[in-house]
Amino acid sequence: MTAYAEMMDFQRETEALAQIAGRLGWDQETMMPRGAAGQRAEEIAALEGVLHARRTDPRLGDWLDKAVSLDAVGHANIRLIRRSYDRAVKIPSHLAAEIARVTSLAQGTWAQARADEDVAAFLPVLAQVVKLKREEARALAQGADAYDALLDDYEPGATSAQLAAMFGALRPGLVDLRAAVLAAPAPAPLSGTFDEAGQLALSQKLALAFGYDLNKGRIDKAVHPFSSGSGSDVRITTRTNPVDPFNCFYSTIHEVGHATYEQNIDAAYALTPLGSGVSMGVHESQSRIYENQLGRSRAFTGWLYGQMRDTFGDFGIADEEAFYRTVNHVANGYIRTEADEVQYNLHVMLRFDLEQALMRGDLAVGDLEAAWNDRFLADFGFAVDRPSHGVLQDVHWSVGLFGYFPTYTLGNVYAGCLHQALRAAIPDLDDDLARGDTGRARGWLRAHLQQHGSLYEPRQVIAQAAGMVPGEGPLLDYLEAKFRDLYSL
Repeated sequence: MTAYAEMMDFQRETEALAQIAGRLGWDQETMMPRGAAGQRAEEIAALEGVLHARRTDPRLGDWLDKAVSLDAVGHANIRLIRRSYDRAVKIPSHLAAEIARVTSLAQGTWAQARADEDVAAFLPVLAQVVKLKREEARALAQGADAYDALLDDYEPGATSAQLAAMFGALRPGLVDLRAAVLAAPAPAPLSGTFDEAGQLALSQKLALAFGYDLNKGRIDKAVHPFSSGSGSDVRITTRTNPVDPFNCFYSTIHEVGHATYEQNIDAAYALTPLGSGVSMGVHESQSRIYENQLGRSRAFTGWLYGQMRDTFGDFGIADEEAFYRTVNHVANGYIRTEADEVQYNLHVMLRFDLEQALMRGDLAVGDLEAAWNDRFLADFGFAVDRPSHGVLQDVHWSVGLFGYFPTYTLGNVYAGCLHQALRAAIPDLDDDLARGDTGRARGWLRAHLQQHGSLYEPRQVIAQAAGMVPGEGPLLDYLEAKFRDLYSL
């Protein structure tokens, strides 16, 4: 066997083990009995130890030195395996296993603290997570910026300085648009209650409408919706709220965007470095374009209005246009995942700044809640009323995902670019969406982006698909046009 072939056989086993680790995480969020948390933490730590040993195996270094490939797929595999190897050898194996063990425990502690509105119960384990992630960041950075070293795990090639500049360009337009919209008459809110069975039935119909293959996936409930897996086993979760069915519907569409990206990657890439989404920013571009530009469009909400009436009967919204306004209403709120398109990115920017301060040692864990509440009041103009609406609302920090949050806004920026190109390619797309038919839109995204998996670098795959260098302009143009029309500004 050639060095390349031996390396790829080894890598396929590593990728398979990583999928098993992901399945343990999925089970912990959905099915695992509460009393199993301690044992699960040990299981995950043990598996992480095995994975870290494989990712740092000296044979990989030898194979990488000798591997030769004459095609683009081979070059990409070598590039990605080398990147993973170079990062992994910087992290001591005991540290990798301890991060896995502590974050597994911290996730359960966070969920209980969130339910109990008890920040004090969460802070000690969060302090452990932050300490470990700072140690990991220092090991990876080797004297460079520690936060950027973590960010590179989620968006290779991006830096906090680049993102801060992009976010700085976005913020003024978002703030001005928000002020104008909030000063205009608000649409009628949704009222009444919507039974869980009806919500879950319609959410499954939405998942199918957006191309989710349930033969290779499943939908379960979780505290925080997420997508897990790749290839032929890609699972999603959603959640329900009796007075807010949109939470269920749009969480489902969002996670289906992630899941169908994974399901649509070229099957030949399965269990190789190319067989998953290239970055979290690109991943988020798929979930956000499904959820917002397609799922919250006037055409698609017209179809959804009929589906809701079929499921729930008359629910107090007079017609399709009124329903479109209700779905897209802009209002003050605490929760990032429930935020409207105008304000969502402001929630992300808050987290981006706070987690940089945590990782760089400029903010102590004990001061995090106060810092969050002060920043929220300054950005949104009203005070956090309870911890589950503030510092405890997101799962990310409990599981060590520092550097992840900015990719949400980067994904929105990418989605803006892709949507502009999609509309140019399919000018009559609204005719499809009005029938609940997303087929041509999904086909375009699959052909231009999703099938490639990690073959190209993140900005490269967006630029190729959208026909432009990614930037915030298309997103701002889309938001301005949509919400100035919607609110008659």
